[in-house]
Amino acid sequence: MLVVGVDLSGAELYRAPLPHGADPAPLSYDLGFIAEQPLDARRGPDGELTLWFLARPVSGERRPPERPPGRDPSLMVVAPEQTTTRQRVAAYAVVLSDRGLLATQYSDRTAVEGRWGMPGGGIDVGEEPADTVVREVHEETAQTVELGDLVAVQTSHWVGRNPEGQVEDFHAVRLIYRGTCPEPGDPVVLDVGGTTADARWIPLAERRSITWTANWRDALDQLLP
Repeated sequence: MLVVGVDLSGAELYRAPLPHGADPAPLSYDLGFIAEQPLDARRGPDGELTLWFLARPVSGERRPPERPPGRDPSLMVVAPEQTTTRQRVAAYAVVLSDRGLLATQYSDRTAVEGRWGMPGGGIDVGEEPADTVVREVHEETAQTVELGDLVAVQTSHWVGRNPEGQVEDFHAVRLIYRGTCPEPGDPVVLDVGGTTADARWIPLAERRSITWTANWRDALDQLLP
């Protein structure tokens, strides 16, 4: 995945690959720039996924914080067991309608069973991120959405066992869009047996009563009133 910074005129300021475990904000800072806001994510002519930021030169700001990788405290690796390195880029949407906020509950195929987040998922080979969001929202909730802007990028880095029992050095990159659902219906999980156990509309007044994952709680605090 490439990270590209541009100025207000659209002129390119920098271009760099996103290393495993890295976050675009500290990466941009180390290149001499502040990544102010995400602008777009799409594939270039060579098919490589590229993430664009509006950026400006560093002017006395401190380097953005960079969290150390998390590690499962109970993890024990026995030789000759190997650790697999994986970077997963996924796309999600914060979807609103007159019924509230569209939320999905994680299944026992994840490390956060029972907690809630936003619909979305991994970007398939050759797929555009915006297409991923629309597809995943429908698979996980049976809702048809109209996609808005890319509004946030989250990363996390974790070492532990995945649901298949393999030891994984896992780097998640989450592209978060805004979305609306003009004709909301009763959510239904169409992708039965996947990572989504349930889906529902959450009235905005009840949002803080839901057990979100830590990453989604932070994102919603940033993006919603």
